[in-house]
Amino acid sequence: MALIGLSTLVIVIDQATKYWIQSRMAYGESSPVIREVFHITYILNPGAAFGILENKTWFFIAVALVLLAGVAYLYPRLPENMIVKLGTGLLVGGAIGNLIDRVRIGYVIDFFDFRIWPIFNVADICIVCGVACLAYFLLLTPEGTDTTVTGDEK
Repeated sequence: MALIGLSTLVIVIDQATKYWIQSRMAYGESSPVIREVFHITYILNPGAAFGILENKTWFFIAVALVLLAGVAYLYPRLPENMIVKLGTGLLVGGAIGNLIDRVRIGYVIDFFDFRIWPIFNVADICIVCGVACLAYFLLLTPEGTDTTVTGDEK
């Protein structure tokens, strides 16, 4: 149930911020929050981070659907660990947030602009944090690095 709650919260915040940006800014408009450091800049991103795979909307939709299907299958089998549940919830919410944009308008709405990094959104932040949580669990916790075979596995 934590997965659904956290994912829903991420989706609501992501979509609300994107709606706010779209309703108050013209495409391409940029407003400084901290001059030359942090701006709110409304863009439509046709690709992934750094603009890679530009205009491959169907590819990104397929990847998101495969990710969601994988999580649906694996979630009951995941360890009862808060880091794993947090990471999975953030990842799923972020993936769905960007999936909604891709299906609805064919692009992802981005607006956080630090001027030294590609412009991004709330869903992107949650995806990165979710992956970081899962990587931390898998690489740095005793439970995640346990490779012993149990049960009928050989």
